[in-house]
Amino acid sequence: MMSATQSQTTMEDKLGALQCHFTWDLDSSKSELLILRDILEDIGTEEGNSWRGQIYNLQGYIHYQLGFTEDAQRFFSRAAEAFRHMRNTGSDEGPWLVVNYGNLAWWHSQRGEKAESQTYLSKVDTLLKEYPSPSEGELHPEIYAEKAWTLMKFGRDKRLMAVDYFKRAIRMQPDMVEWHTSHVIALVNVSGPRDKPLEENILEKMRIAKENDPDNLYLAALYLQACAKNGRNIQDEALELAEKVLRKPPSSYSGIRPLLRLYRMYISEDEAIVLAEEALKRHPGERLLKWCAANCYKWRVYSHRENPLEPKKIDRAISLYKEVISLYPHSSNKIKLDFVENIVAKLNHSQADADQFYQDLLKSDLERADRQRLYNLYAKHVFFIHNESNKSIDYHMKAAEIPHQSRYRESSITELETSNISALSG
Repeated sequence: MMSATQSQTTMEDKLGALQCHFTWDLDSSKSELLILRDILEDIGTEEGNSWRGQIYNLQGYIHYQLGFTEDAQRFFSRAAEAFRHMRNTGSDEGPWLVVNYGNLAWWHSQRGEKAESQTYLSKVDTLLKEYPSPSEGELHPEIYAEKAWTLMKFGRDKRLMAVDYFKRAIRMQPDMVEWHTSHVIALVNVSGPRDKPLEENILEKMRIAKENDPDNLYLAALYLQACAKNGRNIQDEALELAEKVLRKPPSSYSGIRPLLRLYRMYISEDEAIVLAEEALKRHPGERLLKWCAANCYKWRVYSHRENPLEPKKIDRAISLYKEVISLYPHSSNKIKLDFVENIVAKLNHSQADADQFYQDLLKSDLERADRQRLYNLYAKHVFFIHNESNKSIDYHMKAAEIPHQSRYRESSITELETSNISALSG
C-alpha cells in the first residue's frame, strides 16, 4: 500500500511535470499582473479571435494569482468551451486542452480538492497518450503554440523563448495560419529598436504571413511600419488600411495601436490625432481608444515643444488622460506618470492637477523602477515649479539610491553632481 505521504509526493511530482501556466515560471508582481489583466481585457474575445481559448486560460491564471479563485475557474471553463468551439473537430477532446486541464488540476490541488485534481491529471495523461507529439522528445505543437502565445505577454527573455516555441510548433504543424502570424509578430518584438530597419529575412516572413492572413490588420500595420523604415512611401497604403481598421470592432488586435504609431512616425502626429478621434467618434465608449487618443496627444506634445498645441487641444489631452486614469484603475499609476512627465511638465499647464497627481503617486505602492522615475520627475517638478531646491535634492537622492539602472537614475545623479552632492554610483 502507498502511504499518504508517498501519494502526496506523487501528486506533487505529477503537478510539477505538467505543461500549464502554473509551471511556466510566469512570476510577476501584483501590479504587473493587474496591468496584464487590463491588457487582456482590451484584446477582446469576439468571434473570429483565434486565440480566445489562450486568452481565457491566461486570464484564469492571472485571476488565481490575484486571489480571485472563483473567477479563475470561470475563465478556465470558458477556455475549454472556446477551444472546443474553435477547433470544431466533432470531438470534445483534443491536444489543445492539455494546458487547460493542467491548469484545472493545479486549481483543484491548491484548494485541497485532491480527487478533482487527480481527475484532471488523468485527463491530461489520456490526452497525451491519444495525441502524442509528431516529434519524439518534444511537446505537442498545440502546447508549444499556447506556451509561446502566453510568453509573448511577458518580458524580453520570455519573448525570445516564444519565438523558438512558435518555430517548433510550426515545424510540426505548418497549416495553422495564426501560429505563423504570431511567430512573425514575436520576431518583430525581439528584433531591436522600433526605429531601426528590420532584417530582410524578417521582412520577407512578414510579407508571406500577411498574404496568408489578409484579415489580420494588426500584422498589416506592423508590415507597413517595417516598409516605411526601409524608406518606402506608405502614405496611400496607410490611408487604405485606416479605413479597414476603423470598420473593425476596436481591440488591441484590431490594428489601431500599430497604425497610430505608423502615422506618428511616418506621416504626422496631427494626422494620428485626427485618426484617433475618428475612431473614438465611431466607438465613443471604448476605453482602449481613449487611451490611444491620449497617447497621440502625448506624442504631439513631446515632439513639437517649439510648436505647442492650441489651448482647446491641451484641454482635450488633459481631459482624455483623466478619463483613461479612471477607466484603467490598475494601470493608473503608470498612466499618471506618463501624464505628469509628457503632458503637464512639457506644457507647464494645470499645475494644481500635477501637484495632486504627484501626491497620489507618492502615497502609492509602486514598482522599484516606477518609484525611481517618480522621484526623479518630482524632484524636477518641485525645483522648476515651486523653486524648492532642498526638496528637489532630497528626491534626486531618493531616486539615485534605488539600485535600478535607468535614464531617470542617471539624470538624478547628474543633477546631484552638478549641485556638488555625492551620489551613489553603484
